[in-house]
Amino acid sequence: MKKFKYLFALILGLSVVGCSDLEEDALGQLDPDERNVDLTTVETTIAGAYGNLSARAFMSRGLGLTVMLRSDMVTIGNPSTNAERIEHDQFQVSLTNPLILNPNNPERSFWPRMYQIIRGANETLRELEVLEEEDAVEAEIAGRARFIRGFAYYHLVRLFGDVPYLDETTTTLLASEATRTPVDEIYENIIADFEFAKQSLPDSRTDRALPARSAASAFLASVYLTRENYQMAYDEATDIINNAGIYNLALEPDYRNLFHAVNTDLSSEPIFVIDFTGTNVGDESRDYLAAFTGFFGQATYYPSGGWSVMVPSQRVFDTWEDGDYRKEVNFDAEALDNTGAVLSFANYSSLDGRNANRPHISKYTAMAGDLPQANTSGRDSHSNYQMMRFGEVLLIAAEAAAEIGRTAEADGFINMIRERARNGNGTGTPSTVPADISGATVADVLEERRLELAFEQKRWYDIVRREMGDDVFGPNGLETQNFDASRDYLLPIPPLEISNNPNLTQNPGY
Repeated sequence: MKKFKYLFALILGLSVVGCSDLEEDALGQLDPDERNVDLTTVETTIAGAYGNLSARAFMSRGLGLTVMLRSDMVTIGNPSTNAERIEHDQFQVSLTNPLILNPNNPERSFWPRMYQIIRGANETLRELEVLEEEDAVEAEIAGRARFIRGFAYYHLVRLFGDVPYLDETTTTLLASEATRTPVDEIYENIIADFEFAKQSLPDSRTDRALPARSAASAFLASVYLTRENYQMAYDEATDIINNAGIYNLALEPDYRNLFHAVNTDLSSEPIFVIDFTGTNVGDESRDYLAAFTGFFGQATYYPSGGWSVMVPSQRVFDTWEDGDYRKEVNFDAEALDNTGAVLSFANYSSLDGRNANRPHISKYTAMAGDLPQANTSGRDSHSNYQMMRFGEVLLIAAEAAAEIGRTAEADGFINMIRERARNGNGTGTPSTVPADISGATVADVLEERRLELAFEQKRWYDIVRREMGDDVFGPNGLETQNFDASRDYLLPIPPLEISNNPNLTQNPGY
């Protein structure tokens, strides 16, 4: 068997030190067949890979801030917030933006953190080569490993374009000299990983923080949509819809329950989630989006309040049709101060001068506030971030159907979403808003995605794949920013990585 050493190049170590200075621990230098590897070892390794999902560098803070602020749905509220966040909001990203890579705290940056996920997946696959277990057991673990590897690369390729592709066969030397793998090749590998996972994982799981076959299939559909293979996207998404019973999937009757810390665990709509534990471990595993989207000095959910960093522009709120239950769920247009007085959003600055006087996002603050225990700005919560849910699968099917001329089917999928919105929490008279659609176009589906998936880290990726930047950030957009289509669809490759590995090149415009 080949002897592979793991290098932290492009993963963590070379983000901090050069090749000649790198020190690996002794255990890490041993190939799996040179040390004791049992089922517990492998389960620990793959659990470590998944554990990175709740890190502050990923969707909770670093990457979550980045993709939300770069969208047209969220802008800066508190102008005194850190410059690293303002840079993304205004498309003036410096090469050394610490959200991407901070050499002093690489574990708090999303470039190395995503490669840590990949490293854990690859190490799992290497360990499985020497594990003597039943084929079905090994295949299920390999399915989890390849799913999370595909998931990490799916983010990386949409954020940076060509990136180094490292798999379980990558040696120390190859990792340290890796070039940027072409986008097409990366997507081929992502599809192969999700296809493998689809064949290896169980149909459904009670714990949606672990992927099932439905999750692999749903992300395959998303990848095909991104790659403009609309027939394959349609086939994959409609297969999930047609087999929803087997996968234990259904639309949650009350949209609000998807963003309720307790009720979401009882729902059949989530397909794959990041599940926070409410435990602060070294400032990790915390729901930071509650703090970043909440407002200072209020008692609406918890006494300590938030930070008013990510706040929609007023136009996002004003253009959302009144009567749509999703508007009520997504926004806080009034708040309670600590005396119990009700304030409208126009007076939020009276709570604290750093608050923006605009409606704030309530999906995360409300979820954290649903918990009985004390919260630190909402961070110590059991929130679930929806990485994929059945509602999105319906919209993937709708967009693909609109592209291939199945307009009536596109209408049907959208109208399932809209009917739920009209029904509210199911206790009152249904609203007339939003009305059913007829003759849905691709633009209609994209608009429905914007509303249905608001603030769920999806919008920026939609802007990128449809190249909508000039329109959505132009004079008629929800916010006007300094968007440059020749540069801003991609982020810069961290210069320290290029310095450590001259085979890497920079993205245009940086």
